[in-house]
Amino acid sequence: QVQLVESGGGLVQAGGSLRLSCAASGRTFSSYAMGWFRQAPGKEREFVGTINWNGGSEYYADSVKGRFTISRDNTKNTVYLQMNSLQPEDTAVYYCAAGRLATMRPYAYTYWGQGTQVTVSS
Repeated sequence: QVQLVESGGGLVQAGGSLRLSCAASGRTFSSYAMGWFRQAPGKEREFVGTINWNGGSEYYADSVKGRFTISRDNTKNTVYLQMNSLQPEDTAVYYCAAGRLATMRPYAYTYWGQGTQVTVSS
């Protein structure tokens, strides 16, 4: 069992930055790939990026590539999402998720956090 808690969301102006954190409970965190997803009002949940169990590989959605970076610290049971050059279209609830595979498919993730709101003003 893994419990995930996101933090770091908030209101930021366009062009600004935020860093989201996702803290995990449990001793098996380092065995999981971690994904970030987001969901805007009225839209389906969207893949943002993912990182494998040891941080050796990352994949990003085209919409965030070059602006967002995922990292993880297995000693702290935490994964991060650094978001730069934020735009109003990045406004959404951001979720972290844990699964066995670093994939863009949300159904492959077993555990989900409760989400944190990111709002980007123009």
